[in-house]
Amino acid sequence: VQTKKSDWLDASCLLSPLVRFIGPTDPRWLSTLNALENRLVDDSLVYRYRSPDGMEGGEGTFCMCSFWYAECLARGGDVHKARFIFEKMLGYANHVGLYSEELGPSAEQLGNFPQAFTHMALISAAFELNRRLDQGR
Repeated sequence: VQTKKSDWLDASCLLSPLVRFIGPTDPRWLSTLNALENRLVDDSLVYRYRSPDGMEGGEGTFCMCSFWYAECLARGGDVHKARFIFEKMLGYANHVGLYSEELGPSAEQLGNFPQAFTHMALISAAFELNRRLDQGR
C-alpha cells in the first residue's frame, strides 16, 4: 500500500521482486500482483496509483510501471501474458521508438519525454522475457 494504514495500492511495489525483496513466485507476492492487476491495470497499461493526490486533472498510465508489470509476470512464470503485455507496450512508442513518462486516455505521450526510466524498464523487461523464452525452448 502507499502508506501505513492505507488501502491504496502503488505500482512502485512492482519493484519488490525485481530487486529481490520478495520471490517472484511467493504466494504473498502473487496475491499482491493480483490486487495490482485488479486495481491499477487498465487493459495492459498500469497506473502508478489511483488515490486522491490533491492535484488537478488525472494521471495517465505510467509506461515504466507497465514494463515492470511485464517483467514481474515473466519472473512469476506467466511468460505468455508477459510477452503479450510487453509486445503491446512496444506499440505505444513514437515513430522513432521513444517513450514518454505516461500515456493519456488516447495513448498520447504525456509527461517527461523522452523518459530514460521508461527505457531502462523496457530493457530490463526485454532481457528477462528473452531469458524466460529461451528457457522454454
